[in-house]
Amino acid sequence: MIHVENVTKRFGAVTAVDSVSFAIGEGEVVGFLGKNGAGKSTLLKMLCTWLLPTRGRITIAGHDAAREPLAVRQAIGYLPEHNALYEGMKVDRFLRFAGRLRGLDGARYAERRDWVVERCGLEAVLSRWIHQCSKGYRQRIGVAAALLHDPPVLILDEPTHGLDALQVAAFRQFIDGLRAGRAILFSSHVLAEVTSISQRLLIINDGVLLADTPVATLRAQATARGVDLEEALLDMVRAAGGKS
Repeated sequence: MIHVENVTKRFGAVTAVDSVSFAIGEGEVVGFLGKNGAGKSTLLKMLCTWLLPTRGRITIAGHDAAREPLAVRQAIGYLPEHNALYEGMKVDRFLRFAGRLRGLDGARYAERRDWVVERCGLEAVLSRWIHQCSKGYRQRIGVAAALLHDPPVLILDEPTHGLDALQVAAFRQFIDGLRAGRAILFSSHVLAEVTSISQRLLIINDGVLLADTPVATLRAQATARGVDLEEALLDMVRAAGGKS
């Protein structure tokens, strides 16, 4: 569902992303890991069509991101790191607003609204003002808005940022329940969050993709070396010339 082929992004003399390729299929949850400045945010913006590649090709659900940006946006549900909610709206009104932005109305909107409310567990807060909702509920509201139009691709950027331990555990379980029929890219700085739910890890550093490897394989390699997974990944970054 997500195909990235030899994608490079330059800003003048600076190469932010350098010849990156990977694919994410239906039913996969793939973690995207990288330190600040590694090129992670630039690549996410290209996936969402906010930026165009300097070179290479991105296709989402069969649509070319450069030639069919509107179709790509329709195929994506995106939860940004800084969840964009209107705090002066009540939750039910915000969902209606988000649905209208996606062209949903009438019976189709009602069907999708009921689905996201049930799946995201929002029944208890529908009549609340968004600013009255906890951080955990606010993340769920953001995901609900991203899922209203039933996209086949879900992109989550630091979705557990600011959540407490119980909220993080609940959010992991929630995302795992969305796996069927979707390709999910889960971006984070926190290794434990990524590995707890992802089947594969994409590791980017200085714009270069260092690894596209199953989590189980990375764990086995770390165990064989007698180190934990975090240390093994740090060694990978150091060997590539990056800083820990």
